[in-house]
Amino acid sequence: MTTTSSDNSPLFPPAEQLAGLPPDGGPDFNRLIFSKSPYLLQHAKNPVDWYPWCSEAFRAAETRDCPILLSIGYSTCHWCHVMAHESFESEEIAMLVNRHFVAIKVDREERPDIDATYMAACQLMTGGGGWPLTLLLTPDRQPFFAATYLPPVARGGQVGLTDLLEKVAGMWQNNRDQLLLGATRVTDAIRRLDNGQTAPATPDEALLAAALDQYRADFDRDFAGFGPPPKFPAPHNLELLLRLERRFGTGDAADMAVRTLAAIRTGGIYDQLGFGMHRYSVDRHWLVPHFEKMLYDQALLILAACSSTRGDESGLAPRLASETADYLLRELRHPAGGFYCGEDADSEGAEGTFYLWDADQVRACLPTTLAAKALRIFRITDRGNFEGRNILTLDPAAMDDPDLEAVRTTLLKIRERRPRPHRDEKILTCWNGLAIAALARAGATCQRPELVEAAGQAAHFILEHLRRPDGRLLRRYCDGEADIPGFLEDYAFLGFGLFELYQAGHDSRWLLEARRLAAGMLDLFGDGQGGLYDTGHDAEMVLTRGRSLQDGALPSGISVASGLLLRLGRLTGESNLQKASEVLLKKHLQQAKRYPRAYSWLLATLDSWLDPEPTLVLVPGNGDDGEAWLRQVRDQATMDFDALIAGDALYTEKLPALEGRFSLDGRTTAWLCHKGTCYPPTTDSGQLCQWLGSNIQKNNASQEE
Repeated sequence: MTTTSSDNSPLFPPAEQLAGLPPDGGPDFNRLIFSKSPYLLQHAKNPVDWYPWCSEAFRAAETRDCPILLSIGYSTCHWCHVMAHESFESEEIAMLVNRHFVAIKVDREERPDIDATYMAACQLMTGGGGWPLTLLLTPDRQPFFAATYLPPVARGGQVGLTDLLEKVAGMWQNNRDQLLLGATRVTDAIRRLDNGQTAPATPDEALLAAALDQYRADFDRDFAGFGPPPKFPAPHNLELLLRLERRFGTGDAADMAVRTLAAIRTGGIYDQLGFGMHRYSVDRHWLVPHFEKMLYDQALLILAACSSTRGDESGLAPRLASETADYLLRELRHPAGGFYCGEDADSEGAEGTFYLWDADQVRACLPTTLAAKALRIFRITDRGNFEGRNILTLDPAAMDDPDLEAVRTTLLKIRERRPRPHRDEKILTCWNGLAIAALARAGATCQRPELVEAAGQAAHFILEHLRRPDGRLLRRYCDGEADIPGFLEDYAFLGFGLFELYQAGHDSRWLLEARRLAAGMLDLFGDGQGGLYDTGHDAEMVLTRGRSLQDGALPSGISVASGLLLRLGRLTGESNLQKASEVLLKKHLQQAKRYPRAYSWLLATLDSWLDPEPTLVLVPGNGDDGEAWLRQVRDQATMDFDALIAGDALYTEKLPALEGRFSLDGRTTAWLCHKGTCYPPTTDSGQLCQWLGSNIQKNNASQEE
């Protein structure tokens, strides 16, 4: 698939075309034409004299003594397209912008630091946020106005972009002090948020119980999911719920998670033909989605589905994980192994067109009997369920229909003839880290080794193409170019992915790479007091270095970092990593008390800290690699655990966990530890499975006595 712009023209200009252009892009383009960001390139033909985020833009604002119009979005964002078509393609609005402002366009996926900083400003000033994010700044980057989408002229009580720009241009000349005062206040508030310190909290179970109470209060008992529409799947919430079920055994925690997964899989939010989950549902029923598909949503959904397979009698969870993984490999995979960012909501000038069906279309492309079955399976009617057409949903009773796959694949082939939505072909380190983790876990859970292999290829791609010779991770790869120093989430998410990849196949390379990333992460992002910043000390600082903790569509970098350090430290025996995780956890639990379920990944780490999963060191015997032995144990054990298979590379690293660990009589030997207690070494896999059963708590208690 060739990446195209919103008007279906080739997105990446050939080098020979760029070589002949002046620095400002010439008469046909603006400066964005030299970018590698698909989002910025979508705006390269705008009459607005856009700059990318760069020192040149700020110098221009200082020289001209004018404010900055900052627009932040991403290439698969529907409302970003709307605002571009309505306003940024307008010659009249462009003249106004170019005369009175310096205009800067930012891809939020490339620069999460810029996005987070000015999203915080928007939330402080307006109480909300979203994309496109529209701000006005002083030449020294301080914000004094923020909004999201703005129509070109006032509409429905909403200020129009034209009126706003004209008013601010006048105030900049005649009443600038008022704007500067507002900018100073907002900037000071952002810096206070970044530097705010809270007393360390004592980790305890009460916060987990409070989160469960919030899930219960917010759960939609009729249609599943949480809160009023729009409904975001946020699968990391579901993973926490499954942990809370194991902890409290109430029954309803798992029920909320499983019912939500089932509602997603059968609803319009899930692509019933090509698989993959859309961004969110605009209604309670999971019927009408915002149609864009994002890599991170797929990865988090796969992880949640894998976590819910234990005890799943319906088979829905492994099916959901496997199908979503198939979508990643088919539609979002770079030929060399990395994964693209996502697919747009729009095609043919409208949102969702690619996914909609009429009943007559189905009747025309299938034999009569099969067509009737397709209409029933996907609940397609002549009346339609969305603006006279049909968003496909799945009749749960048809899940095991023998004709389902034939109907699905036939309709999918027909749909492939339609003009496709734009695909954003950036490759981001952090999102690929989640995809690596998801594919590795799905491969192990669903017994699909090709998924583990795909995860390994993606890991190789990232480490090969997005890492400098000095080891520094980079953020983005696109059209052959890697750039932008990686952020905390890049290090944490990739480290998490490599750890999961090691657990799926036990190639020691991935564990050692995860350790290197963890060490680099603590060095680059540490604040000197046990905390972590979002931005490295070697990178540009936008007003602040940022310290994001609350989960959104993605879990926070700090939360994932804490979880990675905990698991990695336990498995390798490196107490410094465990201590770093503990400090992070205690520093931030106080903030989580305000609204616990907004910190699901951090609370999952808290759960693991309070009730550690077992760790297993396996020393292969003569002529054995230990893999078959370990698979047998995993198949029979009723508890999740992390495993370390001893090998030459790991012994060379002198991992503390391998000290004193050896093979008994040349036979594969297991050394199991749980909650600070280590069992005697055993060569009997059946004995090990008993220890990893539901009575492990009792066994530990008796040994402690």
